[in-house]
Amino acid sequence: MEYTQLGRSGVKVSRLCLGTLNFGFNTPEPESHAVMDHAHELGINFFDTSNVYGQWPGEPSKSATEKIIGRWFAQGGGRRERTVLGTKVFEPLSDWPNDGRLSALHIRRACDASLQRLQTDYIDIYQMHHVDRLTPWDEIWEAMSALRSQGKILYVGSSNFAGWHLAQAQEAAIARSMLGLVSEQSIYNLATRDIEREVIPACEAYGIGVLAWAPLHRGLLAGVLHSDVAGTRYNAEQLGKHRQQLERYEDLCREIGSPPAQVALAWLLARPGITGPVVGPRTREDLDSSAAATRIRLDSAAMERLDKIFPGYRTAPEDYAW
Repeated sequence: MEYTQLGRSGVKVSRLCLGTLNFGFNTPEPESHAVMDHAHELGINFFDTSNVYGQWPGEPSKSATEKIIGRWFAQGGGRRERTVLGTKVFEPLSDWPNDGRLSALHIRRACDASLQRLQTDYIDIYQMHHVDRLTPWDEIWEAMSALRSQGKILYVGSSNFAGWHLAQAQEAAIARSMLGLVSEQSIYNLATRDIEREVIPACEAYGIGVLAWAPLHRGLLAGVLHSDVAGTRYNAEQLGKHRQQLERYEDLCREIGSPPAQVALAWLLARPGITGPVVGPRTREDLDSSAAATRIRLDSAAMERLDKIFPGYRTAPEDYAW
């Protein structure tokens, strides 16, 4: 497994980040624990979750995924110490006022609740799950600074921010002499490349690592035309929209000699400014398949052909203006 710095921070993370959205939902708890153990065996030290993962219909206990991870940490054996853990705050856990968004009140309460569920005394990367247009940055950074001073979080990240939100957040942090953001988690894959216009340039300018969620475009890039790929969440409209591209893509993957899912991950690993993709395996075998992508090296000809199949964007404003 290869490792890299997370943005401009001093912490090293694996090029693959283990996403835990399936834990407890598609993957029972014992198998979820086995997947996390196997991740460590493969050298993956970077895990991502959220305080709202595991809230599926009929689930009596909210935030089940954090609890599953917490019970895994509680087994000991260096599991917590070997893991760089990121969780998220923003989404409401109820319809009660202040039980959501990024007020100082909610950030404090949500962090304490996550720590309890995760059975740990600190969170490595506390990520804002979405931008909060109603809460001033001074309040947000004051709350995050307090958590850092208390030793409850080490770094702060964001998710689903626009480029100007990143600039706004970072300038507010700089004004307070704070480190600010070290990571941004955005949807990014061959078929969804919007962040190339402004998010990636902003992250590169501020030293913010980029984590790509939905790296397989909810399964569309996993070889759906010529095989039955389990665990996909695309719909018929998406398949119809991309069918011609997918035909060319899967033909190219056969020429390369690697499965489409691994080629899609290898493409992300080769993109400038990308720390790594967030993969969401349901089984140990799924994780092995994702890890194999780190051994694929796409040459310039393959990268150019992929760009022709799935055209990207230039940096703004040149992408849309002279």
